[in-house]
Amino acid sequence: MGKDILDVGSYSIIKRIGTGARSTIYLATDEEDGTRVALKRVIFERPEDSRIFEQVDTEHKVAHRIDHPYVRKCFQLRKMRSMFKVKQMLLAMEYFEGKNLEDCSTLSLGDVLLVFRMIASGLNAMHQHGFVHCDIKPNNILINKSGSIKIIDLGQSCKIGTVKPRIQGTPDYIAPEQVKRKPLGPKTDIFNLGATMYWALTGKHAPTMIPKKNKFGLPIIEPRRAPHELKKQLPVGISKLVMDCIEDDPVQRPRNMMTVMSRLDLMVHSIFGGKIKTNKNASNNN
Repeated sequence: MGKDILDVGSYSIIKRIGTGARSTIYLATDEEDGTRVALKRVIFERPEDSRIFEQVDTEHKVAHRIDHPYVRKCFQLRKMRSMFKVKQMLLAMEYFEGKNLEDCSTLSLGDVLLVFRMIASGLNAMHQHGFVHCDIKPNNILINKSGSIKIIDLGQSCKIGTVKPRIQGTPDYIAPEQVKRKPLGPKTDIFNLGATMYWALTGKHAPTMIPKKNKFGLPIIEPRRAPHELKKQLPVGISKLVMDCIEDDPVQRPRNMMTVMSRLDLMVHSIFGGKIKTNKNASNNN
């Protein structure tokens, strides 16, 4: 499968490193400068694939405008046409060797807080550029061996204030305004982030407006229990931050991502006793 990619441009395929919705991701080398990239290949096979093409196009446009160490960069998008229609896309992205958060099961509480502090910093940079990620979840966070992270998959991102024509998001992490198709903004990412933190701290999903169903197809209505009620060893302050982030009413959530970052900073310093120095370049308005 790699050979036909080699025929369309200046990339040498090393190996396949992942698959997604109608897409395959390869580790490749850009022959022009020798840079290693993650190369996402998407092929149009049926009419509904047009949505995947839209998301790849969005990911390139948004990521190309964000320059932040915790947000994966996109370098180049190539569109291959046949009979005047785009039949294939190749998206060259920053290569980051790591595992997604879902596969990192041995993180300590301090590590979890540091990871989410980095995620919040990356999202804050997106917000400052006028964009919302709209799909923060464990699979969209990569962590490498040194503990650094990358936010990936910006395909559902949009400009602040966008009202989407259809419901988009991941049911276990989706914000109420995404389900109700209301204007999306930074507080949408705050909810998604809070729901992801809830899962990381408890191993369970916070109930959302898209409930799970039982074997008869009926919705299961679950109470939203605070993380420290599920895991007694969790500090109440951390639990409260998570619950504040996943308030159904956006007005009741933290004011902005900077507020979330500040509260995470306090918790990180309370655990590490000030031994951890925040990366100022990553925290500033990049």
